[in-house]
Amino acid sequence: MREGSQGQVLTLALLLLVVFLLRKFNDFRRAAQSVNNLPGFRTLFSDRFVWFPYRVKGISPGLQSEVNLYRKHKDFEEAGWDIMSGVNVFPSSEVTLYLADPVVVKEVAGARSRFPKPMGPYKILLAFGPNLVASEGDEWKRQRKLVAPAFSERNNRLVWDETVHIMHDLFDNVWGNRDVVEVSNATELTVPITLMVISVAGFGRRISWNEDAIAPAGHQMTFKNALDLVSHNLFLQLLFPKWMLRWGTPLMRRFAVAQDDLQRYMQEMITARRDADIKEERHDLFSSLLDANEGLAESGEKLSDTGLMGNVFIFMVAGYESSAHTLAYALILLALYPTEQEKFYQSIKKVLADGRTPTYDEFSTLTYSMAVFNETLRLFPPAITIPKQSAEDTSFTTTNAAGEKRTIPVPKGTFVTVHTPGLHNNPKYWEDPDTFKPDRFLRDYPRDAFLPFSGGPRGCIGRGFSETESIAVLTLLIARYRVELAHEPQFAAESFEQRKARLLRSKLSVTLYPTRAPLVFKRR
Repeated sequence: MREGSQGQVLTLALLLLVVFLLRKFNDFRRAAQSVNNLPGFRTLFSDRFVWFPYRVKGISPGLQSEVNLYRKHKDFEEAGWDIMSGVNVFPSSEVTLYLADPVVVKEVAGARSRFPKPMGPYKILLAFGPNLVASEGDEWKRQRKLVAPAFSERNNRLVWDETVHIMHDLFDNVWGNRDVVEVSNATELTVPITLMVISVAGFGRRISWNEDAIAPAGHQMTFKNALDLVSHNLFLQLLFPKWMLRWGTPLMRRFAVAQDDLQRYMQEMITARRDADIKEERHDLFSSLLDANEGLAESGEKLSDTGLMGNVFIFMVAGYESSAHTLAYALILLALYPTEQEKFYQSIKKVLADGRTPTYDEFSTLTYSMAVFNETLRLFPPAITIPKQSAEDTSFTTTNAAGEKRTIPVPKGTFVTVHTPGLHNNPKYWEDPDTFKPDRFLRDYPRDAFLPFSGGPRGCIGRGFSETESIAVLTLLIARYRVELAHEPQFAAESFEQRKARLLRSKLSVTLYPTRAPLVFKRR
């Protein structure tokens, strides 16, 4: 009798499993049919399944990891269209459309209400409170109203002047009379530069290259170390509850300490600025944000301290990390392509013939500097995917390399992802897309196929800040020093492509960054 009962239970369990699998199969098939079986990925897990971010055929597309960067436009070429689909089984049968068609991308980026952000991928940016980037709908409008005035022409001028001051401090007081300066990794130079820029132009706190070496009273880490550790390991916030972080691996424990320290730093800045006896006129982002927030008190739209800290955190991460990493990639590429670096240097000499330091009013004349910056962003966009979701039933029309058109249904709820590396390396719009060619941006270029700062109403509000500091850094650095690759005997037999792949190997934190690239700076 017992054996019979066990057999019945087992039979019932198998029957339920079969029913479950059949239902999953039917859901999966219906999902694929909803986009007319558009070619692409067919996997168990979606690219939003954070516990498995790697690419394994049939398991996960891995498009939220750096594999997206390395594949560039290849997945679209294999699919045969500049839009491809991803259909997964778990956690539920969902469809994602990946876009590398600039016409469709422009439509999606420009229609905020039709294609809002899905908030799931942005939870990681809520570590310190609600903010502009991780908001949508009416909350986004409120955040935007508060934050937008801070990013003004006056702030850009401050960014330029302070960046020049920081670079001269580097040249005069850190590198001094040395004709040759070696750095073990490009980011070891660029991270401190952009951190000091955001510190003064973002928060009115000027620091020198020799400061911030010891944690102040009440803190276990310096501001720089806490910010760097938190921004590079934010994924831990998403994967583990806070109590587990405090008792986990050494990295998890350091992250928890850094997170607490950074929160204290931000609260101290808010309190000190709010309680200051003398309210001087300042143009740093933080002061402008506080002033704007106080001005909203009567309307009831004023943010809490948590809301202020959320935006302060975004200022810090977006304001230093993305620029630091883009500058690192730019220096690596200039070292890999010495001919392009020489063109850049000659263009600087032509604009600044007497060797003087450019002013902010001359920003628009530094066209080659901007071209280098843009070409770097084309090859290494900070955000390798820009997620959206369709709020209505609609359709896209795309054209393949043979000129054939295809209309793709887009049911309401479909995830729509701008695939930035695919867009930026689409050979239909970019000649020789794998090669570093800054001067392509000196001519008429396909603007709709270039989206490093997103686009439309949700375009990056800090674009001017990033462009201003980056152009100043690149211009001043290349005017005075030639950047070269460090000689490493163990890699002497490498081909150019092998060396390029090694030095540009990347990881993804909040933004994309190069893992290791030793450089040498030689005085001109």
